[in-house]
Amino acid sequence: MAQQLSSRIGDLTAAPSVQVEGKLTRMVGLTLEAIGLPAVIGSRCLVRQPGQADVEAEVVGFSGDFMSLMPIDPVQGLGPTARVLPLRHGALAPVGPGLLGRVLDGAGRPLDGKGPIRAERHVPLAGTPQNPLGRPPIREPLDVGVRSINSLLTVGRGQRLGLFAGSGVGKSVLLGMMTRYTAADVTVVGLIGERGREVNEFVTSILGPEGLKRAVVVTAPADTTALQRLQGAMLATAIAEYFRDQGLNVLLLVDSLTRVAHAQREIALSVGEPPATKGYPPSVFARLPALIERAGTAPSGGSITAFYTVLTEGDDPNDPIADAARAILDGHILLSRDIAETGLYPAIDMESSVSRLMVELAAPEQLAAARRFRQLYSTYRQNRDLVAVGAYQAGADPLLDEAIARQPQLLDFLRQDLRQGVDHATSVASLDALFAGGGGGA
Repeated sequence: MAQQLSSRIGDLTAAPSVQVEGKLTRMVGLTLEAIGLPAVIGSRCLVRQPGQADVEAEVVGFSGDFMSLMPIDPVQGLGPTARVLPLRHGALAPVGPGLLGRVLDGAGRPLDGKGPIRAERHVPLAGTPQNPLGRPPIREPLDVGVRSINSLLTVGRGQRLGLFAGSGVGKSVLLGMMTRYTAADVTVVGLIGERGREVNEFVTSILGPEGLKRAVVVTAPADTTALQRLQGAMLATAIAEYFRDQGLNVLLLVDSLTRVAHAQREIALSVGEPPATKGYPPSVFARLPALIERAGTAPSGGSITAFYTVLTEGDDPNDPIADAARAILDGHILLSRDIAETGLYPAIDMESSVSRLMVELAAPEQLAAARRFRQLYSTYRQNRDLVAVGAYQAGADPLLDEAIARQPQLLDFLRQDLRQGVDHATSVASLDALFAGGGGGA
């Protein structure tokens, strides 16, 4: 039976595990330092200042007798006289069917004004590692409702992909399309480190009342603490794991993985970890696979198909986080500013995007048609300057002649209205028709 939760992930009404308590000594950067605290890495504490609200914090490091704490909530009002009380638990996540239709913050507290959260149980926020040999192979295509992805970048149930994009190239629009049209039992959305105004827009405009009924939204905007942003992504993943273990097919959207990495960087630098690659400490690159590998298939028969947005700073797809994510994920979809500026949406760069599992999921006829599409599309883009200035003479290259002739059809195939969903079967049929003399639209 579902039980009533407190307003926090950790039940702060529980008494400390022992009577010994620590004392807050100073604040360094984003971290608090305490002495005399009987706690271990990953455990939770309460920082209690007379006349102020309790602040929950997590132990993230130590040096000798000094423990470094990262607060989950703002720390205004704390001083060196504050007491630090250890709690009997580590970071926990509420899970259960009662979370459907709810909007939570990164600490698991409700933001939607619908009363306390009813959860079936609590699970460790960090999840439980899976035996890689126990993961069933991915063999079933997933319908995401986007024609170009369904046919040219086929996604499987349980696959993990990245959406690589700079600012203003339609990343949020594409996420919204997949949220509305993907064939999934449950949708879990993690809005991490983004603008606060986008949360209400996403819930009301993109999900809508019907979509929210089968969704859980976890949000930790840019103005929240680094630990809450990091744990917001972990909370969304833990909730998705619960539904997957019930045998359901889950769509997990995390926007954005880059902000998760930034949060871990803030924490690591605050506890004294030296920067390595372009200012990112090594723990950042250890945290990313630990988070991403939790998605995928499971022996229960359920799956988590995950899309992680990756912000390419300065439109550079080779910045450290983008490069690390590309190596971990099962494919990547690159959104191009050049394509977006032509008015083509979704602005997917087909030359630079790949689904690593498409060869296992698509029929030979679809693979052949997709290769033909890519060949013609790439040939035209590589020679478009010559064509534009009239330097190319028709007949010199039969492949380029065909690419020029078919270019309007190729662009029509890639273009899709955000209010129009195209299912997987229709997408593949449209691709076949494109090279059988039929139209490219669906």
